[in-house]
Amino acid sequence: MIERLLRKLELRDPLHPPERAALQASLVGPVRFAAGEAMVLQGSSPDRSTLLLEGLTGRVVTMHDGAQQITSVHIPGDFVDLHSFLLRRMDHSVVALTDCRVATAAHPKLRDLTSRFPHLARLLWLNTLLDAAMHRQWLAAMGRRGAVGQLAHLICEMNLRLEVVGLAADGAFDLPLSQAQFADILGRSRATVNAAVQDLRARGLVAWRGSRLEIADWDALAELAEFNPTYLQLEAMPV
Repeated sequence: MIERLLRKLELRDPLHPPERAALQASLVGPVRFAAGEAMVLQGSSPDRSTLLLEGLTGRVVTMHDGAQQITSVHIPGDFVDLHSFLLRRMDHSVVALTDCRVATAAHPKLRDLTSRFPHLARLLWLNTLLDAAMHRQWLAAMGRRGAVGQLAHLICEMNLRLEVVGLAADGAFDLPLSQAQFADILGRSRATVNAAVQDLRARGLVAWRGSRLEIADWDALAELAEFNPTYLQLEAMPV
């Protein structure tokens, strides 16, 4: 059940067998959520954290007028709200962007786990730091890149993240998001998103058929996006 989480963690630093066993034992489930269903509500105080096993989720900030901004997309192997272990109240929701399957870890179990296994605690902490690094890149892209470069950067990031957990290979992966969801992710209109997709296709950088996306020219796409994967920390880094 936690294979993809283990792939993420052990990319940076291998876990010991007792750590793996304790992590598995802390989780219960699976539980299913339909696309559009909220797993965590903005303003709530969760008593457990959620590990995504299948599907895609988004962290969603909802404005007073009902407008929404998706501030991150989570993939299988991500703890989508690990920070709720320490935060008193959530400042955003976690919503299933597609049909999802999840497992959960009660906060008392996480407290015990991180107390008994400090090395594992540091690796989980590292994952929350990587979430923050991705937030910074998304913020910079939204504020300083045009729509085409912003979309190109998102595609580069998703390819590498999905590759880590075995869901992308040779620049090809599934990204089953609607145009409306991409608009909420990029902070753009649907028309602008559609134009950006067509631009990338016309340049011969991507092939996009339904939910299947294939990067045809990684170097050119990364150059257009000004993509530097340093913030993803995709190398061994013992903690």
